[in-house]
Amino acid sequence: MKIIKNKFKYTNMLKYFETRRAGSTILLLVVFFGLGIYIGFQQRPEINKVVNILNKETLVSTQTDFSPFWKVWNNINEKYPNANKTSDQDKVYGAISGLVGSLNDPYSVFFGPEEAKMFEEDIQGNFSGVGMEVGIKDKILTVIAPLKDTPAYKANIKSGDKILKIDDVMTSSLSIDKAIKLIRGDVGTTVTLTIFHDGDKEPKEIKIIRNTINIPTLDTELRKDGIFVIKLYSFSANSAELFRNALKEFSLTKTDKLLLDLRGNPGGYLDSAVSMASWFLDSGKTVVIEDYGNNIKPKIYRSQGYNIFSDKLKFAILIDSGSASASEILAGAMQDYKKAFLVGDKSYGKGSVQEVVKVTPGTLLKITVAKWLTPKGNSISEKGLTPDYEVLFTKKDIEDKKDVQLNKAIELLTK
Repeated sequence: MKIIKNKFKYTNMLKYFETRRAGSTILLLVVFFGLGIYIGFQQRPEINKVVNILNKETLVSTQTDFSPFWKVWNNINEKYPNANKTSDQDKVYGAISGLVGSLNDPYSVFFGPEEAKMFEEDIQGNFSGVGMEVGIKDKILTVIAPLKDTPAYKANIKSGDKILKIDDVMTSSLSIDKAIKLIRGDVGTTVTLTIFHDGDKEPKEIKIIRNTINIPTLDTELRKDGIFVIKLYSFSANSAELFRNALKEFSLTKTDKLLLDLRGNPGGYLDSAVSMASWFLDSGKTVVIEDYGNNIKPKIYRSQGYNIFSDKLKFAILIDSGSASASEILAGAMQDYKKAFLVGDKSYGKGSVQEVVKVTPGTLLKITVAKWLTPKGNSISEKGLTPDYEVLFTKKDIEDKKDVQLNKAIELLTK
């Protein structure tokens, strides 16, 4: 108004009326704007009028149409029988789960209070179940690897087995974490898995009695042919130290033939894989690359440079479809730098990095934030690792208990 008054002092009557007209136009715009807000308020979804929405956050995109969400919410409350048995907060948790599910990433998941508690217990290693790692492969719940001496291992569950049903529940629509929740249970109880194994004509039911799961880590053996074998079952918190001790044991044997068996190893701690790779690489060499995409600078994990072995070392690594995650990081680095040759079957292809975010004091979000690449930039998650010498088991090999992959590695090491 100050600007209008100043102009009025120095203009004629025509300018005055033009200003009045402009002012009237502005007034009308304000009236129509206010009327629009009022009408919009009256026509907005009923949920906004009756629910007190706490902790509202600014939306990233203001163009998103939320009216279908509120319409479904209202219809549930108005029409679904006993809708009041599900709290509004549980409906919100369900909506969040659906939001995360829209990413079509089996490793990104929202944990409600019960699932979050179970997840935190798993990290601490306090759980009971059947003892196998599972994942989603080609949209089917698939066994990555059974852990040694666990109920799943003793029930002859194999890497690559497809789990079609858990008890009476079809797995086709289950997330990994919901499937794990169904498979797990109290010690002594039984779970029935409907399994389809490659090579079989029909799926079969396998009943497994749950037990306390103690995750094994490492075994060593000096064979009569001079090959020192390290069988690594998982990349646990103490596996790097156990691997160091195993290499010390290997160095005392005075042999130059090392065989690392990573078959059926579903992975674990990234730091353990980097530490193990450091025994064979110069300081500063890339072990694995975390690719965040979206023009974000990748994070590179480098060798700590222990590198105690000479070029005379003969080093073979066994992998199969149960070798995943940290197993693929270690094997991929050794293959890229030609420190070892890989023997066996193509690895699983679990090359994504998850971050755990505390959403509320009782809920968690586990979300994929990056992809793992080998030192040469090959995506582990997209391709897995292809062995230098591919050796597949036949049905007869399995029946005869003939380890053709181990035999091939021995043949190459003793040439």
